[in-house]
Amino acid sequence: MPRRWTWVIAMSDAGGWRDDLDRWLQPFLAGLSHPARWAMCPLYVAGLIGLGDRKSVQPMAARADGVPYDRLHHFIAAGIWDEAPLHRALLSEADRLVGGADAILVVDDTALPKKGNRSVGVAPQYATTLGKTANCQTLVSLTLARGEVPVAVGLALFLPETWTSDPHRMTRAGVPEDRRDARTKLEIAVAEIDRVREGGMRFGCVLADAGYGSAPFRQALSARGLNWAVGISGRSKVYPADVTVIFPVAGRGRPRKRHVPDQVSVAAETILADMTGRAVTWRHGTKGRLRARFCALRVRIADGPTQRIGTQGNQHLPGDEVWLVREERGSGERKYYLTNLPMDATLKHLAATIKARWICEQAHQQMKEELSLDHFEGRSWTGLHRHALMTMMAYAFLQSRRLAATGRKKRIACPPPQPSMPAIRQAILDHLSRAPPRRCPHCETVLYQPP
Repeated sequence: MPRRWTWVIAMSDAGGWRDDLDRWLQPFLAGLSHPARWAMCPLYVAGLIGLGDRKSVQPMAARADGVPYDRLHHFIAAGIWDEAPLHRALLSEADRLVGGADAILVVDDTALPKKGNRSVGVAPQYATTLGKTANCQTLVSLTLARGEVPVAVGLALFLPETWTSDPHRMTRAGVPEDRRDARTKLEIAVAEIDRVREGGMRFGCVLADAGYGSAPFRQALSARGLNWAVGISGRSKVYPADVTVIFPVAGRGRPRKRHVPDQVSVAAETILADMTGRAVTWRHGTKGRLRARFCALRVRIADGPTQRIGTQGNQHLPGDEVWLVREERGSGERKYYLTNLPMDATLKHLAATIKARWICEQAHQQMKEELSLDHFEGRSWTGLHRHALMTMMAYAFLQSRRLAATGRKKRIACPPPQPSMPAIRQAILDHLSRAPPRRCPHCETVLYQPP
């Protein structure tokens, strides 16, 4: 993935990408009902894509000729308009770009460091990007991806207890009435998944790290008929796959009234302790093949109803049968995962699916570094979410250009290997500057022919 998209566009034809953006935004603008919004939306998205170290409202307005700051600020922070049509257009475009049965939907969260205490949702909380607790806002994110192409489709703010317990504070920040109840990140994630599914977006599997791998989240996905692969703690309890629930015979006293499992649950790290992993390569990275040792075992999750079992006290009964996977990295660190992928899934397929989650972290980094997701200086709920929506739209636009540039090379008679990001970057520059044709150094086949 290119890390300097703005540089690529700035160095190319000054008007070309803006014309492309205006055409690309037409389905989004159809959801806006006022000419002023039709004008402000492209200006805001273009401001996020264009040059400039700081991309809050005031600097973007200053860099756009003839755009008053107050009009751009009113559009993003205070204007009365519905974002839902734009979200639906984004889902449609994301599905067109990377959706399908082989696509994945990655659930994660990203932190926006913030000073002060009046910006909506800001509080001391753990920031994964900083690796420590810091004053920040936390957005629950959904990323649709296929291969190495991610498209962000959801960024929803999590409100800590210090906010949900203070109605006056939420009113001042403009939190909508239907968003003021305390909701966990897991509940927000499930609601966002329901939203994108209702929007018709297609994907084959939901991925999440151990922060979202708890039983309620897994059960919510299973209840919706979704495939999933999530991280778990090595101490999470599982049963052997052949566990059976029996009706115990009482040796004395009253007869037993409830069934119990005929085997005890054990920690995930214990049940896999004697298994030898196998080296698996799941993809090629910038520094070569990505490889680790994996092993997998069919188990029953210990996430059923709780019941007292003899001297063990209250225990969870066996739940669904799934794959338990262990990853052992070169450093010796071990990670554990659960997935309900089919029983006939190969170890390489399990590993590749689980490790595909990394793509969302790349998307978060690029939206911050290139499109200034974390530069918004407003304090309101509405302003933050509209800024996040415009950032996702800008990101989808750049991905559409990347795929279009890559797609042109697939029509040649002697195709080269999948182009690297520097090659794609050069192809975009060549196209927009009308460079002469480029030929394969081995067979003289035309690799790139300007229109």
